[in-house]
Amino acid sequence: MMYRAVTFSLLLAIWLVFSGIYDAFHIGLGILSCLFVTWISSDLLFDDRSLGFRARLGQAWRLGGYLAWLGWQLVLSNLHLLKLTLKPGAMAEVEPRITLYRTALKSDFEKFLLANSITLTPGTITIKILGDDFYIHSISKFAADGLDGQMERRIAAIFAPAGSGSPSPSAD
Repeated sequence: MMYRAVTFSLLLAIWLVFSGIYDAFHIGLGILSCLFVTWISSDLLFDDRSLGFRARLGQAWRLGGYLAWLGWQLVLSNLHLLKLTLKPGAMAEVEPRITLYRTALKSDFEKFLLANSITLTPGTITIKILGDDFYIHSISKFAADGLDGQMERRIAAIFAPAGSGSPSPSAD
């Protein structure tokens, strides 16, 4: 029950911040929407219910570090696409391809975070997920080479229990 309350509270806080309208109708609509989303998806956010508050706080801290790292990767990818766009002759580097990436991540939320991180990165998009296999379209060899497993290792480290190693991903 606590996890559902936390999920609801997080969703409602986000709703209130982004809606910016604080009349009874909109707040009531936000509460109803957040209750519905909490009911259908609370297992997605908190898959392992055995962790305590301290462990969750650690995960939140590591997630923040990951998001900062991801932000830097987005800058680097944007610079690569800017180079492809503006540098004379750089269009020769455009070699679209689909890469099969096999993940060792187990939870749906970890896979969701990986797929969305890949898609957010300019030049790559996750087009299909079948079990542990991700099919990723990339605009160039440089973008495809960026699928080296570092993103997955960082995501695994966020959710790994203390003292455990992270899984070893592979790209085909």
